[in-house]
Amino acid sequence: MRKRVLIYSTAYLPLIGGAELAVKELTERLGDYDFDLVTAKIKSGLPSKEQIGRVTVYRLGLGWGIDKLWLAMAGGRFGCRLHRHNNYHLIWSIMASYGGLAALQLKKSLPKVPLLLTLQEGDDLKTVERKMKLAGRRFRQLFAKADYVQTISHYLAQWAKRMGATAKIEVVPNGVDLKTFGCQQEKLNLPVEPAIFTASRLVYKNGLDDLIKSLKWLPESVNLRIAGTGPEEFKLKNLAGELALDARVKFLGDLSPKQVAEELSRASVFARPSRSEGLGNSFLEAMVAGVPVVATLVGGIPDFLSPGESGFAAEPDNPESIAGQIKFILDPANQEKVWQVVNHARELVKQQYDWDKIAQQMATIFNQLIIK
Repeated sequence: MRKRVLIYSTAYLPLIGGAELAVKELTERLGDYDFDLVTAKIKSGLPSKEQIGRVTVYRLGLGWGIDKLWLAMAGGRFGCRLHRHNNYHLIWSIMASYGGLAALQLKKSLPKVPLLLTLQEGDDLKTVERKMKLAGRRFRQLFAKADYVQTISHYLAQWAKRMGATAKIEVVPNGVDLKTFGCQQEKLNLPVEPAIFTASRLVYKNGLDDLIKSLKWLPESVNLRIAGTGPEEFKLKNLAGELALDARVKFLGDLSPKQVAEELSRASVFARPSRSEGLGNSFLEAMVAGVPVVATLVGGIPDFLSPGESGFAAEPDNPESIAGQIKFILDPANQEKVWQVVNHARELVKQQYDWDKIAQQMATIFNQLIIK
């Protein structure tokens, strides 16, 4: 008999984030399981039910931001109704958020069904805890009631312990689609006009304001290309204008994975000076594409970035430090060292962050929980 898994996620495709993309990548590869997913609608115009890949998606709410609260309050009861028809073998909570509170509610109603908590948080963890204060004791109960906790970084594993998780905690990172990002040609010569590329949500925690400011310390021939959208977009465009850098900064909007891979093939440097980070898939994509990476050593980034070995480290909230690392990479005198780092980073990602291998690790966790 095929096993059925009920996923709870505060948001899901077409709303794009690292956690949502991870669910898509994993469910496409876990062919021995059937998946349903309960989420908040959040955006008007999205259907209440649809099939996305191998996942049947149920959206609760009317298409407003407040739908997240409705998910937390009503998602468990909705899951109970689904369970009567589908007899789920596993409850899977993606992040300790509103969807997680719904998963906890269902777990209390179905104590014999195992609960897997996956932590993908990229925001500052104190901010996450502050946002979830309204949930009261239920927020910590989610960690305590989980039968297994999977985190994408050691940083988040430590957080799970602090929040009271008593079950086994295992670090299984997000991965990279090597077919999309791992087939780039090596850049034997730098482009005539060096280009910095970054891909992320345009939010404060990703430090893109500092990346724009760093251009002041770089030659005028160096341009910045930014992929992504988000609430900080207007501020970032204004900042580029105020600093007279708008001619050197190009906002590309949301790009498909194929388009991101094309941008990486033309980039001299990938940079994202994050203020917080759960892991950071975009860094891994750049690394396997053969692009030197500049990052800050915050959150889960040290899991894969060792300064001078697999990437280059700048200080958080320090545009001049960011520029210094980019200058080092672009300096022809340093190209032998840069390519040593690039080659080491590429092999690291191929060995440890291939989605096919990650899916096998997740299948092992699923089987352990369902067999219990």
